[in-house]
Amino acid sequence: MAVDDKPEDDGMADWAEALLEQKGTDAAAPEPGGVLSGNPASSFAASDDAPSSDINRVLDIPVQLSVELGRTKVPIKHILQLGQGSVVELDALAGEPMDVLVNGYLIAQGEVVVVNDKFGIRLTDVVTPSERLRRLSKN
Repeated sequence: MAVDDKPEDDGMADWAEALLEQKGTDAAAPEPGGVLSGNPASSFAASDDAPSSDINRVLDIPVQLSVELGRTKVPIKHILQLGQGSVVELDALAGEPMDVLVNGYLIAQGEVVVVNDKFGIRLTDVVTPSERLRRLSKN
C-alpha cells in the first residue's frame, strides 16, 4: 500500500488524473483542430463523406505512437565503436519540443512530463488534419 493509502494499480489512475488536470487548464482555450481529445469520432461525425458506422470500424486499430528526441547521421564505423557510456550527439537542442509520431508521421510536438516516475508528453502543438493529409500526399 502506498503512503497515501491509495490502492496500487497499473498507474492508469495517475495518468487519468494528469489528463483531467490538463483538461482543466485547457478548458478556456480551444483545442487545435479538435484532434486527440474527447471522442475521436466526433470530428468526423459532421462529415457526409465518412458515416459514423464506417469510422467506428477503425477506431480500435492499434497504431505505433512514438516520441522522437532527435536525430543524427553517423558513419557505420562510429556505430561499431559505440559501447556502454558512449554519448551520441543529436540535432535537437536541449529544451526543444519533441516530435510525436504516429506510424512515422508527425502529428504533434510536446514537452516531457513525469507522472509517478514514468515519462509522458504534454502536447504543445498539434498538426491539423488538413496539414497531415497534405504531408501524406507529398510522400
